[in-house]
Amino acid sequence: MKFKIKADFQDNLNAILRNCGYHLHPKYENSYIKRISNNGFYPRWHLYFEKKKDCLEFNLHLDQKKTSYKGYTAHSGEYEESIVKSEAKRIIQILSKYTKK
Repeated sequence: MKFKIKADFQDNLNAILRNCGYHLHPKYENSYIKRISNNGFYPRWHLYFEKKKDCLEFNLHLDQKKTSYKGYTAHSGEYEESIVKSEAKRIIQILSKYTKK
């Protein structure tokens, strides 16, 4: 699920996303993950963003499991389901608290 928000924050974006429960992805730039449980690496939220003119375009999905085929990044993910929309709304609400007025 994609969503945009104005890129004018009072604090560092990494710190704000940590407040949302997300941590830097170990392999990718501008990519964050949030584990759903303490029982392994999956399922997990995967959030990444791209800087646009005056906003950030976020892309959020739920990784259900690790990729199945070596050399491919395809996985079982949820992109537009209600659970993803709810998580996006939660993130937007938190990010909005940190935008400059």
